[in-house]
Amino acid sequence: MKKIEFGLMTFADMAPETDPRKGVHAHQRIQELLEEIKLADELGIDVFGVGEHHRPDYAVSAPTTVLGAAAAITKNIKLSTAVTVLSSEDPVRVYQQFATVDAISGGRAEIMAGRGSFIESFPLFGYNLDDYNELFDEKLDLLLKINNSEKVTWSGNLRAPIHNLGVYPRALNGKIPVWLAAGGTPASAVRAAKLHLPLMLAIIGGMPRQFVPFVDLYKKTALDSGVQPEDLQVGVNNHMYVAETPEQAAEEFFPHYAQMMDRVGKSRGWQPMTRQQFDFMASPEGSLLVGSPEQVADKLVYQHQLFGYTRFLAQASLGTTPHTLNLKSIGLFATRVIPAVKKRLGIPT
Repeated sequence: MKKIEFGLMTFADMAPETDPRKGVHAHQRIQELLEEIKLADELGIDVFGVGEHHRPDYAVSAPTTVLGAAAAITKNIKLSTAVTVLSSEDPVRVYQQFATVDAISGGRAEIMAGRGSFIESFPLFGYNLDDYNELFDEKLDLLLKINNSEKVTWSGNLRAPIHNLGVYPRALNGKIPVWLAAGGTPASAVRAAKLHLPLMLAIIGGMPRQFVPFVDLYKKTALDSGVQPEDLQVGVNNHMYVAETPEQAAEEFFPHYAQMMDRVGKSRGWQPMTRQQFDFMASPEGSLLVGSPEQVADKLVYQHQLFGYTRFLAQASLGTTPHTLNLKSIGLFATRVIPAVKKRLGIPT
């Protein structure tokens, strides 16, 4: 069996500042985030991803700065974004920043590129939403060229061309691993496959089995495009909270999760989350990994049967869930869930 990596990710949710002139909540949340990453490293978790947002309810708009800080206090864990909103970034700076994190960490930096789940960055950085698709395609193309070659010659429609210029510093091991993040759009699966990029699928609602055709499309297209079977990499990401018992997990997590989902869903026309909906999502075949260590392990084994994933990222520390509870959940994930899944899948520990 291929090696499977187990990791964590977060968007670093926080309560908006009570005094918008000061970053008191951001300071606290980033300190907590660094503690989460340090704990994950100490517990032997493989990967930690940090999201990028430009909103008052998230603490991280500059993920590489946070990853650089994390690199200095960790030893082994891979450090990734989740995601880098590449459409509104400059690929030259993205590469330079990640190469710097790579240097600090000793080669542990990764890029997860995506369009992002919100659009605030487009007007903030002066981009036109009408160029939504073309921006991503062009910038991904440029980022991959920079990653592959010290000197770059490139031209596009939405950015000034580059004529045989070097981009520095370079990654420690030659290249920075680049994953493509997707939410289930078939075109995203085909794009990742044809570019020979690993795919990370976010499953934050519905039933995971609904995404099997999407992953199958990615795998088939990748193999048809020349990717060797042993090189196929597929990641899956779900919301997660672990407690000693299912009752404890639901009682502790539901109020904070519902508040977070209602906040996000308000602008998208979603109905307020009910406890019945939450319980359905947390059921054995649902998308929400909430419950006891045994229940969460069962769902991870089930999803491996569906997708054959080579990387699983649990989106943890969601909403306003207290930091102490998040640390306990991370601890249970590392010490009881991951070992149980590895044992059942026959993966050496």
